[in-house]
Amino acid sequence: MTTVSLHSVHQDTQGFGSADNVAVQEFYVRFKGPAETPFEGGVWKVHVELPDQYPYKSPSIGFVNRIFHPNIDELSGSVCLDVINQTWSPMFDMINIFEVFLPQLLRYPNPTDPLNGEAAALMIREPKSYDAKVKEYVQKYASKDAADEKDGESESDDAMSSVGSFGDDDEEPAGRLDDV
Repeated sequence: MTTVSLHSVHQDTQGFGSADNVAVQEFYVRFKGPAETPFEGGVWKVHVELPDQYPYKSPSIGFVNRIFHPNIDELSGSVCLDVINQTWSPMFDMINIFEVFLPQLLRYPNPTDPLNGEAAALMIREPKSYDAKVKEYVQKYASKDAADEKDGESESDDAMSSVGSFGDDDEEPAGRLDDV
């Protein structure tokens, strides 16, 4: 990665919190589920890894705590690469990922190209049951407490960036960027 690209990545990630040159290619972000979806109220820890060819190649995105979604592998948290790669452009930055891409992915799942066949089948056959299972996963795996537990498992808060805020009374939209 060139110095100019590294500088650009650092600028992209400044809104997510502190990042030094060693950790700038790999970091974590807290992400809130979009309002008016079954994911509302959920807080996920999202792992972001930038390839050496960034921004010409899309970042790798994965949910650390579990999520029930047709285009996200339930156990690994991997987001369907086709979904990212088909829409990726070097003009995008990390803000696009967390303010546009991920909220839209959660709002408009594509059950015809699933990574999680169970979620896709349930969404197609029984949409109300799908919504109920998503909400169950949000309660069980994506509460603030669950996200905080995942924080303690892998790294210090210094390496964690945030999308949204954990204030009890905050009513911020998904994708809002705040410094940690």
